Amino acid sequence: MIDKLKQNYSGKRVFLTGHTGFKGSWMLAVLKDLGAEVKGYALDPEGKPDLYTLLSGDKICNSVIADIRNKDKLVKELHTFQPDFVFHLAAQSLVRVSYDKPIETFETNVLGTTYVLEAVRHLERQCSVVIVTTDKVYENRETWDAYKEDDPLGGFDPYSSSKAAAEIVTASYRKSFFMPDRFSYHRTSVASARAGNVIGGGDWAKDRIVPDLVRALSKDEVLTVRNPESVRPWQHVLEPVCGYLLLGAKMQEEPEKFATAYNFGPMEADNLKVRELVEKSLQIWGSGSYKELPDIQAPHEAGLLRLDINKAMKELGWKPKWNSEKALKMTLDWYKDYKADAIGITDRQINEYLKETKI
Repeated sequence: MIDKLKQNYSGKRVFLTGHTGFKGSWMLAVLKDLGAEVKGYALDPEGKPDLYTLLSGDKICNSVIADIRNKDKLVKELHTFQPDFVFHLAAQSLVRVSYDKPIETFETNVLGTTYVLEAVRHLERQCSVVIVTTDKVYENRETWDAYKEDDPLGGFDPYSSSKAAAEIVTASYRKSFFMPDRFSYHRTSVASARAGNVIGGGDWAKDRIVPDLVRALSKDEVLTVRNPESVRPWQHVLEPVCGYLLLGAKMQEEPEKFATAYNFGPMEADNLKVRELVEKSLQIWGSGSYKELPDIQAPHEAGLLRLDINKAMKELGWKPKWNSEKALKMTLDWYKDYKADAIGITDRQINEYLKETKI
């Protein structure tokens, strides 16, 4: 994969929203290794420590600190840069926060996406655009059936429904302004990417199981598990990040063909219960304990969620490479070693992943 991606991104201009976040920082690090010129647009990193600062993000991209809801600023920065690629990752990305801040969640995730697409609509050059949403965009029936890209969209909580709305906005712009069969006229290819639950080093967000686990282990405390029976499509963050980049590369080569939606998730065996994920993590770490304490007053979160990834495997040639054990080991190794050399361990994991992946 590394030669394929370098061929498509080396020397190219990439506009990356959400570059200061967890997934955005990993994507920025990969793009650095691929030789891309990156302009990032996002809010300041949240909390301390944060992955973007640990990776010296300001040194490897042109960083613009601004709100995605600031339409005029966004348009100015994107048009000044004239990108070859746009990857839109900026979002309010936490389910539980969306209950506390529903208006901000809808404004950021729906209007923010609309502003990105509207800015792209007036670009003066060919551009491939990947709008990143989530596996939670589907109308969740709480069954073992894995969701396919053409299944109905929905969303119980404000986060999930805002991301489903972002998908509808994306589809509307594609049909109204970026029709694949008229690409020679508008020269813009737009796809959306729906990824499962990601894990990896450098995530310190609240109410996420791996960051909560690492905090408990570091303090020799007992981890409290709220939803031990919940099933999620766990995957290392490099799996979808490299999937997005592969999708963008394919769009650059055949823009009409790949302007559609794709799921990026793990193989079926790696759809784990939260309890299973915790027990595997403790075994890898070599110590620690947990207790199950369901919060009956907590806001609703989906209990069962699985993705069908056959479309991405068949059409893109993408497939997950690291199973749940490998993904957890790489994640926990990162947390153990990052204080000594965050940049080094991040680059080593990226290189290992890219060299293992054949496209």
